[in-house]
Amino acid sequence: MTGWSTRDIPDLGGRTAVVTGANSGIGLVTARELARRGARVVLACRSETRGREAERHVRAEVPDGEAEFRPLDLADLGSVREFAASLPYDSLDLLVNNAGVMALPYGRTADGFETQFGVNHLGHFALTGLLLPRLLAAKGARVVSVSSGLHALANIDIDDLNSERRYQRWVAYGRSKTANLLFVHELARRLAAAGSDVVAAAAHPGYAATNLQTAGARMEGRRVVERLAELGNRVLAQPAEAGALPTLFAATAPGVRPDSFTGPRVLAWRGAPAASYRTKWTLNDTAGERLWEASERLTGVTYEGLATA
Repeated sequence: MTGWSTRDIPDLGGRTAVVTGANSGIGLVTARELARRGARVVLACRSETRGREAERHVRAEVPDGEAEFRPLDLADLGSVREFAASLPYDSLDLLVNNAGVMALPYGRTADGFETQFGVNHLGHFALTGLLLPRLLAAKGARVVSVSSGLHALANIDIDDLNSERRYQRWVAYGRSKTANLLFVHELARRLAAAGSDVVAAAAHPGYAATNLQTAGARMEGRRVVERLAELGNRVLAQPAEAGALPTLFAATAPGVRPDSFTGPRVLAWRGAPAASYRTKWTLNDTAGERLWEASERLTGVTYEGLATA
């Protein structure tokens, strides 16, 4: 039994999707396969050069597909607002919150947030809120947030969300991925309370070969660490095509449950999509609500049309 694959993606004709971080890796594969099945796909990317290259790639692979690049920098809330305001579609069927950074040296976003928390969580929190009216306008829309099995490294510290007391890059990464799951948990809870049919779900790729593993080392010029990460990608990781399957499953498969977490079947590392382990702290209602309130305060984005749970 091989399990679910891209062959099982249903026809997506007439649907519109936004995929963040669609210029490479899992995001690019996700965008390409959605377009292959008929969706109109917006590739939301920070770099115009890489975004245009990804747009050309998708169009070359799927000549009849609809794919367009639009600039989005999740490290800048002004860019997030501009992206949402300029999106020319009245309804949105799918939002894939895929973009992310991992284990970077300490830094801050344009708005002063610790980079991993700011990009991985707050940028996507703001984007989802700003696009929510369009998601609510579509029948059976979905929001898929890409987290990581490494969320188990750390729970959030609600009193130090920006790691100002002490910064450890892998702890900060784990906290940002925990924040992704708490966001999905609370969003699903609030959507249910509002009687909405929008499904909020999460996914993770297991260990997939992407540039995420090498970015931090490259930024700091640590060539040995970068080479080791590249070796791990070649020897241990599954390709991005396989890593994208849990995201594509959560985005398109029938019957995906709100607040579900999909990852690779084999040890949450590789293989076909299946229900994945998550820590108890990512299902804590109080933590989810407190993070939501803090995120609204930090971003200035409130979720119009969504009742408070």
